[in-house]
Amino acid sequence: MDQIAAGRPEYWSQEQIAEANGSLFKAAKGIGSTTWHSHEDQDEVFLVTHGTLVVGLRSGDVTVGAGEMLVVPRGVEHRPRADAETRFLIVGTTVTSNAAGGKPAWSGRAQDG
Repeated sequence: MDQIAAGRPEYWSQEQIAEANGSLFKAAKGIGSTTWHSHEDQDEVFLVTHGTLVVGLRSGDVTVGAGEMLVVPRGVEHRPRADAETRFLIVGTTVTSNAAGGKPAWSGRAQDG
């Protein structure tokens, strides 16, 4: 899974790697920050496999390290960020890697990031 995330062509993009019990398991990587956003239709689960993800919430930041998990409940506004390349698994009912899902306009190709 970590190798799939490392090979993603864009930061904050997702690749579905499995599906079970109505949930999609998606490999992703990030650097920099997404935009503030929320998902009205699903909770969003982050399981960090490499690096450190800081998830900004309006109530404060939550730091998630390798081997740790965070669940952002549906409807809760959040903004993930990573100071260095961070790889993670996202679990949810749909793929959320788009502008509505907080993907920044600059994300482009990872090599350009």
